[in-house]
Amino acid sequence: MAEQKKPGFFQRLFGGGEKPAPAPVPAPAPEPEEEHSVAEDLEADIILDEVVEAAPLVLPPEQEIALEEALHDAGELVTPAPATGESLPPAGPPETRPDYIDALKDEIVAPTAPVPPIRPAAPPAPAEPAEPPKRQNWFQRLASGLKRSSDQLTGSIAAVFTKKKLDQAMLDDLEDILIQSDFGVDMATTVTDALRRDRFDRDITSEEVRAILAEEITRVLEPVAQPLVLDPAQKPFVILMVGVNGTGKTTTIGKLASLYNAQGKKVMLAAGDTFRAAAIEQLQVWGDRTGATVIKKPAGSDASGLAYEAVEQAKAQGTDVLLIDTAGRLQNRDELMSELEKIIRVIRKVDPTAPHATLLTLDATTGQNALNQVEIFGKRAGVTGLVMTKLDGTARGGILVAIARKFGLPVHFIGVGEGVDNLEPFAARDFAQAIAGNAK
Repeated sequence: MAEQKKPGFFQRLFGGGEKPAPAPVPAPAPEPEEEHSVAEDLEADIILDEVVEAAPLVLPPEQEIALEEALHDAGELVTPAPATGESLPPAGPPETRPDYIDALKDEIVAPTAPVPPIRPAAPPAPAEPAEPPKRQNWFQRLASGLKRSSDQLTGSIAAVFTKKKLDQAMLDDLEDILIQSDFGVDMATTVTDALRRDRFDRDITSEEVRAILAEEITRVLEPVAQPLVLDPAQKPFVILMVGVNGTGKTTTIGKLASLYNAQGKKVMLAAGDTFRAAAIEQLQVWGDRTGATVIKKPAGSDASGLAYEAVEQAKAQGTDVLLIDTAGRLQNRDELMSELEKIIRVIRKVDPTAPHATLLTLDATTGQNALNQVEIFGKRAGVTGLVMTKLDGTARGGILVAIARKFGLPVHFIGVGEGVDNLEPFAARDFAQAIAGNAK
């Protein structure tokens, strides 16, 4: 007789063992499978997995008891009996238990380590004051203002003279360079003749050419580099400013007023540019800045009448210097030049010797046209001296040399910037060295 096999754990758990196996039930005929797409099958599998994971395992009561007994017998389930007077710890995660919360409160209320006091941050160390930029001397400002002229000139010379023997082709190139830089034909010929005489068929460098150029420029400019001398016997000393539009007459008057005020002279300004309200306001600003009296009338007033009144008041007040502004006018407009002549005639009714100086302001950026301005203003207004402005805004600074060579008029001042200290008495050698690119 065969030994009867003891039922297994799961057979006892789920009622297997001695119970007879149920009679086989004939399998139903397979139903025809519906066609599904791959996406539909995949979606169904995902839904089924989610349902199985979410659904809890529910067993009948007798099966739950049998499962607990089986796990206890196997040593996988241990349930210690609570001691007398002790209760089981409450269910749930530790952070929800009362003892955990009480301990947490104790830790917050009475920390084990003392909290150090908060100390205010130390104030930042005071920054060292930045050194003010060093003030440039006049030659440095002049060299900086003439940089555009100098760079173009020296760059062109360096391209021609490359330390080889001086020949006629090089002299022709140098002549073209000087003419293009507005030095004029006469000045260009003078420089090339000097090189041909002393250095022809000899090695020469660009530095040597620039040195010879600077010497020739100095020779031309020294006779015209004359300061404007105020005659103390003429009180007031009347200075009439003339020039075309935009050459800087009003700004130059303001700078001269500042210069003479610093010398302790009593200065008066006359706003004779009655065509521009902005010019009247600008001159008033300069008057306020320098402490000078400003004689003015509404825009559109007669300029010659204002000049007459200014000379009278300057005499009555014991003024040392009277600076008269005029409207800018083109030298080829005959009617405008006639108005300028009228202003001069009216001034001479008060003082026959006035104006004691008639200064023509020239814009260096105009190039060769400045020669025509000097010629016509000289004839119609009796120009006695020149003020060259805006040398810092052009590469055509050589025009001053051409004007000096042709007319020989005194060059009293040159300007290389808008600052009040950027108008200085003209110095021939400084100008020659700066425009030739030679460091001083």
